[in-house]
Amino acid sequence: MDFRIDAAFATPLSLFRTSTIPFYPSISHKEQPRCSTNPSTKKFMRRDLQNLDIPSFSEVVQRVSPNNYPLKRRLPKTLQINIGLTCNLACAHCHVDSSPHRSETMSAQVATRLIELVNNTPSIEVVDITGGAPEMHAQFRSLVRAFREMGKSVIDRCNLTVLLLEEQSDLVQFLAHHRVRVVASLPCYTPENVKKQRGNGVFDDSIEALARLNAAGYGRDPSLVLDLVYNPVGTSLPPPQAKLELDYKRELKNAFDIDFTSLICITNMPIKRFADDLIVRGRLEQYVNLLADNFNPGNVANVMCLDMVHVAHDGSFYDCDFNYALDMKLPGPNQDISIRRASGLNVFDIDSLAELGEKRIRTGPHCFGCTAGNGSSCGGILS
Repeated sequence: MDFRIDAAFATPLSLFRTSTIPFYPSISHKEQPRCSTNPSTKKFMRRDLQNLDIPSFSEVVQRVSPNNYPLKRRLPKTLQINIGLTCNLACAHCHVDSSPHRSETMSAQVATRLIELVNNTPSIEVVDITGGAPEMHAQFRSLVRAFREMGKSVIDRCNLTVLLLEEQSDLVQFLAHHRVRVVASLPCYTPENVKKQRGNGVFDDSIEALARLNAAGYGRDPSLVLDLVYNPVGTSLPPPQAKLELDYKRELKNAFDIDFTSLICITNMPIKRFADDLIVRGRLEQYVNLLADNFNPGNVANVMCLDMVHVAHDGSFYDCDFNYALDMKLPGPNQDISIRRASGLNVFDIDSLAELGEKRIRTGPHCFGCTAGNGSSCGGILS
C-alpha cells in the first residue's frame, strides 16, 4: 500500500496540469540525440522523467513559492564527494548504478585538488564522502586525513557490509580514530525487507558491522556519531521520521543490543536502478506522480542543494548526487544551463568553492523527491 502524506502538505496538481505549462525549460531533452540503435540511449530514453505526464518542477516553484524562484546556491557549507562507483553490493534502489563491476574511481590528482579547494574555502564545514562504497577507493583515507586535519566534519556514507571485507579489517578503528561520522544504510530493522532491497545475507552482515561499530564506541560515545538511513522498500514515501526512529531503536536494541545516534529518512529517487525497477512494473509515472502530488512548498527553502556542492570522481561539479546520476553538470564558462549534457565545470577551473555560490541550481522532475511530504535530503527530513 502506498503511503500518502497528509493532504495539507500537498499542492493540487490541477493548478499545474495545463497545456500551457511546459516541461522545465532549462533542461531541454529535445537537444539530446535519440539514436534508436544505441542500447544505452534507449535506456536513457526509458528512464527520462521529462517524457512523463507530470508538471514542471520549476513552474511549480515559481507559482507557489515565488520567493524561492529561481533556486540559487548560497555560499556552500557542504562539499559532497562521490569518490567512485565501485561497491561490494548492487542494491535495487541505487540511483548511481554502483556495483562490484564498476571501476570508476577518483584519481590522486583530483583528490589533491579537492583538498586545495576546501583549504581555500572557509565556508565549507562538512565533507560528505559517498560512492559506491567510498571506503573501497584508494583516495578515501587520504581525503579523510586531510579534511580532519583542517578541522572539517567528515561523513562516511557506509553500506555497513564493507566493514567485514578482509582488506578493510582496520576500517572501524580508522574511522573512530579520525572521529568520522558514519551514516550507514539499513533500509529496515527486519531481514525480510533488507533482503528485498539489498540481497541475501546483507542484513546479518549489517548487524555484525553495527556490533563492531558499537564496540568501538560508535552510537554510544557522543563524539562517535552513527546514523542509520532508512528508505522505503517499495513505491511509498517514508513514514514520520521521529516515530520510525523510536521503532528502529527499540527493535535493534531488543533483538541485537545495537545502539545508534539517529535515523535519517530518505525518499527513493526514480533514477537509474530504481527507475528501471519501476519501469519493469509499469509504475514509473505513478511513482513520480506520487512525489509531485505530495509537493510541500515549505520544503523548497530547505533543500540541501542550497548549501551544498557535489563533485564526482572525475572532478566535475553538480548541484547534488541526484543531478550527478542524471549527468546534469554545473555549466562551465560560457555554457548554457539548458544543455543537459554539457562538458561542465571541473575542479581545475576554479580556485575556491565559494565561486559556486549564487549560481542557479539545475532542477527537474526528480526534485519532487526532495520536496514531497516531510521532505528528503542526505540529512533526513526537511520539515
